[in-house]
Amino acid sequence: MHISSYTVEEINDPTGILSGERYEFFLDIDVDEDDELYSEQGIRLRVLFYKGEDEMKILNYHFQENNNEEILEFGLEEEEEILITKFCSQHLNANEE
Repeated sequence: MHISSYTVEEINDPTGILSGERYEFFLDIDVDEDDELYSEQGIRLRVLFYKGEDEMKILNYHFQENNNEEILEFGLEEEEEILITKFCSQHLNANEE
């Protein structure tokens, strides 16, 4: 799995009830043609990411084809989840500088 581009936006909590900060990442993913996740339209991963005082983590994610909002029923493997968490943490910090 290779991330070719991404966007990130902070999700505001107008009530102030939730602790920490939440961000929405859209990661454009390059997938090999022989992978069952492959789509000619391209694949993106939507990640809801949490940043608190002591931790950063994925709250939720799902795969989508680039041309529509349909959710694809695939999950990340453990090492992929670690990779995505690291990517989001690093790029969130880079955006805040």
